[in-house]
Amino acid sequence: MSIGKTVWRGLISKVPPPFRNRYVIAATLFLAWMVFADSANLLTQFRLVRAVNNLKNDKAYYQDQIQVAEEEKKTLEEDKETFAREQYFMQKEDEDVFILDKEIE
Repeated sequence: MSIGKTVWRGLISKVPPPFRNRYVIAATLFLAWMVFADSANLLTQFRLVRAVNNLKNDKAYYQDQIQVAEEEKKTLEEDKETFAREQYFMQKEDEDVFILDKEIE
C-alpha cells in the first residue's frame, strides 16, 4: 500500500461511524453548499428579508404622506383664502397680521 492510502484510512478511522455514511456526507455537503456557496444562500436571504421590511416601512410612510397631502389639497380647494393666510401668512393690503407664538410648557 502507498503512504497516501494509509493516511486516508487513518483519517477516516478517526471519524465516528455515523458520519462515514455516504448519505450523511452528501447531505452535509449539500447543506454547506446551500448555506454558504449558493447564489440564494442564507446571508443573501436575510439581506433580502431586511430590504423587503425596509421597503414595507417606506411604503407605509409614503402612504401616510400621501394622505396628508390629499387632506391639504382638499383644504386648499375648499377654502383657498384661509389656507393662504394660515400657511403663507398672506394679508390684504389694508390689514396688519400679528403672529403669536404659543409657549409650550
